[in-house]
Amino acid sequence: QVQLVESGGGSVQTGDSLRLSCAASGRTFGVVQMGWFRQAPGKEREFIGAITWRNGNAAYADSVRGRFTISRVNANDTINLQMNSLKPEDTALYYCAAKTTDWGEYDYWGHGTQVTVSS
Repeated sequence: QVQLVESGGGSVQTGDSLRLSCAASGRTFGVVQMGWFRQAPGKEREFIGAITWRNGNAAYADSVRGRFTISRVNANDTINLQMNSLKPEDTALYYCAAKTTDWGEYDYWGHGTQVTVSS
């Protein structure tokens, strides 16, 4: 089992920056990729981006590319989501997730952290 705990959410203004963290614990040696998702009220969950554990490569959704950056803190099994130039449409509950196979679905999910961006 892998436990994931997100932190760093909050309320900010348009154009502000915010950094979310996701700390993984448990059987993290099996993790191959961690990702960030978000879900706004009344909308489906949206993939934001993911980072590959093995080489640190990250990929992003079009909606956040160039504004959001995912990085891994190697010393701790933690990933960060640096969010810049925030917009009201970025308001959502942000989740991190982990997968243990390259081809499979995400196996583990955190409980989420709320980000609210006011205009």
